Amino acid sequence: MDSRDKQVLRSLRLELGAEVLVEGLVLQYLYQEGILTENHVQEIQAQATGLRKTMLLLDILPSRGPKAFNAFLDSLQEFPWVREKLEKAREKAITELPAVANLRLPREWSLLLL
Repeated sequence: MDSRDKQVLRSLRLELGAEVLVEGLVLQYLYQEGILTENHVQEIQAQATGLRKTMLLLDILPSRGPKAFNAFLDSLQEFPWVREKLEKAREKAITELPAVANLRLPREWSLLLL
């Protein structure tokens, strides 16, 4: 997932948690699209509350590859107001933050990071 998209999820974390996003088709869509594994779905569903389920989903999503954010947006058909909020935050992040994830470091700097 792009660093800007991770920042968007982080900045809206509490608002997204309040929406209890995992009770509808969100998890099943993300599973269908290969974003979540069967183990992820089971682990999320095993959480005691909707808030905990949503927070776990938000913890998992950033590590699920470059298509995860767009698939998450697509999964929000039952929550158009949430999707709109995420899209607006993403647009704002794109105009405000540089594309650090796509920046190539000189080889010498890359070696320093190892």
